[in-house]
Amino acid sequence: MKFKDRTDAGMQLVQLLEKFANRPDTVVLGIPRGGVPVASHIAHVLHLPLDIFLARKLGVPGHEEYAFGAVSVGEGCHFDHSVMRSAGITSEKVEEITRAARTALDERAKLYRHARPAFPLQGKTVILVDDGIATGSSILAAVRSLRSMNIAHLIVAVPVAPQSTRAWLSREVDELFVVSEPTDFYAVGQFYEDFGQTTDQEVVTLLDQNPMRMAS
Repeated sequence: MKFKDRTDAGMQLVQLLEKFANRPDTVVLGIPRGGVPVASHIAHVLHLPLDIFLARKLGVPGHEEYAFGAVSVGEGCHFDHSVMRSAGITSEKVEEITRAARTALDERAKLYRHARPAFPLQGKTVILVDDGIATGSSILAAVRSLRSMNIAHLIVAVPVAPQSTRAWLSREVDELFVVSEPTDFYAVGQFYEDFGQTTDQEVVTLLDQNPMRMAS
């Protein structure tokens, strides 16, 4: 199946999440940038607060499109040691790339939130949303970081992910919701008619439009 765009993906995904509507203990977190339009629709329909949770892939030097891991805000990280070995990435280089990635995440958080603090997550039910899962590095880094924040219940919700994802990701979270789980999977974009890049300004606008986020 194909989604028309990220809003359409959110419309289909929210149907799986109706039991969380109007719950005062629940918050929706979108992974920027592409996860935020999906998360925004879910938060709007379910009348829930919307915030972001930043994660960033770590690219192999010289071949940055090929990830050897990912980091997120907080202490979340995930490394594919087999890729690191095959690419000959030293521990010193890993530290350098990771440090730069965390600095970039901090700067992007300031850009998106302005002067607002992050939504308090301790004791909350968290619905973590992205526009899809490919390798899973970013979502896994985010999940492990959220686990360290004393949240009550962790849900991952995505429009599309490889069928093989459920086996490992369901062990990391309390609940997993996926609209489409194809076996023939190459990239998230193949399941969208419009997979144009979400801009930083769109992320800021969607956060500003969430009334419960502004009231927090």
